[in-house]
Amino acid sequence: MSPTQVIVIVVAAVLVVVVAASIWAVTRRAALRRRFGPEYDQAVAERESRGDAERELRERTRRHAELSLTPLPAESRQRYATTWADIQANFVDAPNDSVGAADELVTRLIAERGYPTGNYDEQLATLSVEHARTLSHYRDAHEIRLRDQRGEAGTEDLRQALVHYRALFADLLGTDPVRPDEPAARSGASESDPLPQKPQHTPEPAPRQSPQDAPSR
Repeated sequence: MSPTQVIVIVVAAVLVVVVAASIWAVTRRAALRRRFGPEYDQAVAERESRGDAERELRERTRRHAELSLTPLPAESRQRYATTWADIQANFVDAPNDSVGAADELVTRLIAERGYPTGNYDEQLATLSVEHARTLSHYRDAHEIRLRDQRGEAGTEDLRQALVHYRALFADLLGTDPVRPDEPAARSGASESDPLPQKPQHTPEPAPRQSPQDAPSR
């Protein structure tokens, strides 16, 4: 075999390795994107490089595999759904208390499912593996909750916080916590805004005058 042939074979082998490595990297990246959805872009934005972000996401997957996650029995799901319906129904009269109760209920559900709850960032990391598509709601709700504790959140902010909490809560619960036939959903709620509204007072129409009561000219 001539030196030229040896060089061609070596170059071809190197190209095969490079192409195979590229395909492998693209495949792993695509798998991370499918699994983490919007959390993939969130991780890339928070890290110095895409490689660092992808290593972090793979580490989250490894830690998640070590958890002992527990499916909720039907009785627990019903109990949580009932408690959520009460929180939602009480929003009109006590929005601050309702948002606080929603935060506590979501945290309790996270813990019962088997996720860590001691550290907020750790919660986000482990939840992102299976609940990435509703995790932005949890971030937004948490931010509004902190603003509320500083006295900086208005009623509409609190309404949005409860809607955000409900998105993750339903995802963790595996079902919508308030069915359409339940009272909390009938109190002026809609699919896009599931919280009850204060009833608006409509003035009664003035009684119509009979011909004999009409003033004479």
